[in-house]
Amino acid sequence: MGVAGCGKTHVGKMLAQELDYQFIDADDFHSQANIEKMRSGVPLEDADREPWLNSLGQRLQQAYQAKEQVVLAASLLKENYREKVLPLDDCLLVHLHGEKHIIAERMRGREHFMPEELLDSQLALLENPSNALVIDVDQSTTSIVEAITAHVNEGKNGT
Repeated sequence: MGVAGCGKTHVGKMLAQELDYQFIDADDFHSQANIEKMRSGVPLEDADREPWLNSLGQRLQQAYQAKEQVVLAASLLKENYREKVLPLDDCLLVHLHGEKHIIAERMRGREHFMPEELLDSQLALLENPSNALVIDVDQSTTSIVEAITAHVNEGKNGT
């Protein structure tokens, strides 16, 4: 989880490959109306997010029931968003965190429907989770994935 531009999708794909888990990108669950709203520089409101959060929660519930292991890349900026989507006790929440200027620079160098001008609204909305593994994004993606993988493997070994 984290604000736009922090590397959720890139890290998530690499992590899923490393762990041999399925990758789910929350961006794929946004309605076209939400995508167009963000693309035009308008922040989403909670009412816009509600169907998206419900779809994500249903997909993770399906994965849990099927005993699928997944990596989900999703912003989930507020605690109540996380509660709707991640109701399971055995989820590891990873918060990709970074300084605004670093994330803004990354946003400038990518093609995505979320423009850099929405970063401030994302940062204002962010409620830092108290129960997450916090990873600073000012390092290589490989280092980030290695740190998360080590944490996952520690959990599997009961340490």
